[in-house]
Amino acid sequence: MSDTPEPGISPAPNALPAEGAEKQAESRFFAMELPGIDPDELTGKLIVIEGTDGSGRSTQIALLTEWLESHGFAVQTMGLRRSLLVAKDIDELLAKNTVTRLTMALMYATDFYDQLENRLLPALRSGLVVLADRYIYTLIARGAVRGLDPEYLHGLYAMALRPEMTFWLNVSPEVAFEREFKKSGMISYWEAGRDMNLSNDLFESFLLYQFRVKKQFEELSRRHQFIELDGEAPIPTVNEQLRRHIGARLGIADTAYEPSQAFAHLWR
Repeated sequence: MSDTPEPGISPAPNALPAEGAEKQAESRFFAMELPGIDPDELTGKLIVIEGTDGSGRSTQIALLTEWLESHGFAVQTMGLRRSLLVAKDIDELLAKNTVTRLTMALMYATDFYDQLENRLLPALRSGLVVLADRYIYTLIARGAVRGLDPEYLHGLYAMALRPEMTFWLNVSPEVAFEREFKKSGMISYWEAGRDMNLSNDLFESFLLYQFRVKKQFEELSRRHQFIELDGEAPIPTVNEQLRRHIGARLGIADTAYEPSQAFAHLWR
């Protein structure tokens, strides 16, 4: 994949609008409603945890799931490459590194909309709390750093549901590298942006790529009003801040939490 713009791509006509204080008349969708969907039936809540690789999203979602369930909320999760339709195909394309950046962006969009129809909407109709481990913002950020038009990418997700809350766990590329390498003993080709030919050095390539993604998140945060949290803070500190914000939105008065034995190893 090169950094040169993809020929023939123009911004989509219904790109996600920049969100201000009025939140676009409180529509449940960003710019276009899905045909046949009654927003009043979607009684559940969509809460998004965003961040770069190594920001601690998955850990926090595991802890939040247990906490919410202890207060009687049914919880569903979603993330990237979890569609039964195309997830395996995306994995195969990533493994072979034989796909253009535009094709990959469209494959991820297919993955998202399949989950929207078959996972997210049914959960919200049933009144569940859906915790998303990344959302469309990661897909927009990754595509933008690879040279795709951000407005075109926003337009792909014009019919995406607007989250109830979006948190951004902000970490530096250096901290992200340390966490990712400690977790698996390796850094993946895509996490380091090696497809972009940024550097022959793995560490430097990772830092350069993650820095570019982080800059995209800064712009997305301004546009879509993220709640930014210090992802480098201790896990209990970040979790307490998340519980406080979510508790206020869901009417949970007592936000105290002590993880069960199953999750005690995460509480450090």
